[in-house]
Amino acid sequence: MTKYKFHHPIYLWLLVGLIINSCNGQPKETTKESKPSPTVIKNFKAVGLAPDFDTTLVSQYFRSIFQDSKGNLWFGTIAEGVVRYDEKTLTYFSNPDGFINNTVYAINEDKDGNMWFGTDQGVYRYNGKTFKNYSQKDGLNHLDISRKSILVDKSGNIWVGTHGGVYRYDPAADSKGDKCFSLVKQLPIMNVAGIMEDKSGNIWFASSDKGVFRYDPTQAEGKAVTNLAEKEGLGENYAGGIAQDKAGNMWFTMKNGICKYDPRRAVGKTFTDYTAKDGLGGTEFWGLIIEQSGIIWITARGATTRFDPSVPLPNPKAFTVFTPADGLNCCVQSMYQDKSGNIWWGTGQGLYRFDGKRFYQVKKKGPW
Repeated sequence: MTKYKFHHPIYLWLLVGLIINSCNGQPKETTKESKPSPTVIKNFKAVGLAPDFDTTLVSQYFRSIFQDSKGNLWFGTIAEGVVRYDEKTLTYFSNPDGFINNTVYAINEDKDGNMWFGTDQGVYRYNGKTFKNYSQKDGLNHLDISRKSILVDKSGNIWVGTHGGVYRYDPAADSKGDKCFSLVKQLPIMNVAGIMEDKSGNIWFASSDKGVFRYDPTQAEGKAVTNLAEKEGLGENYAGGIAQDKAGNMWFTMKNGICKYDPRRAVGKTFTDYTAKDGLGGTEFWGLIIEQSGIIWITARGATTRFDPSVPLPNPKAFTVFTPADGLNCCVQSMYQDKSGNIWWGTGQGLYRFDGKRFYQVKKKGPW
């Protein structure tokens, strides 16, 4: 297990003006002063922030991060709605703009450029000018949208995961004013923890109580859904983070670690578990992201781990464990890699980036 430590603050200043290139598969990061401070546009007062909230932060709590087709970054927060960063401005959308709910768990963009936001009061669609809310009146009977649970698939279908099942959006019904969200009855009622589409067009649903479900739209209705749970070899019925690597393996986070699923292997050998015994840091594992280089980042209570799956195990060099001593608050709630290869971490104490060796905080004025 490797851990970075720096004993002199001058190290951070030496990084200013440099470009940290990718090294050993780490994400490329630009200099901390490469972009000017954006103009902050905000015409409301947030409700629900801690009394000692640092107003220099972009926000205190981050639940979701997304980059749209124009390159804008969107940050879903708790108490401050959704925030858009376009390099020139940092714009906060909330009540005055028609975005009534201030907690955003999921963000995505459809093929027409509309932005979709999942909250604990249903779904919002933003067309660049106005927000529209979808709730029970639109067929969305469960309003609590889960984190990472709005998917726009390759065909343009919109899937929404809630604490009470999966819903699909029907744009034709919406255009006629009819109920436009319907429960996907092929799937069980479950607490959705994430949705993604794999390279073959299968839709994957991670749940916090029933394992993982794979939906194959090319199959007949009775054969379209496959459940991978504890009895099939998945380490637990709890699955949080979900991602696919370049080789086609699926990766899931579990309460006690992460699990790799390789459907090409023989039955009984399709699942491989990785836990603290192998080198993962922390306890109660939450999120997982696979960066473009193939490196896997795993968040947990107390630590964030960088895992290089190309290193044969057992080998401590495969795992690098970062704790708050390395600059990152331990309560990571969202991770995202943008189109330039930079990875963003949203935590319970603000927004962070990684300079190749340690983490630094991004505030309203930067460094972006």
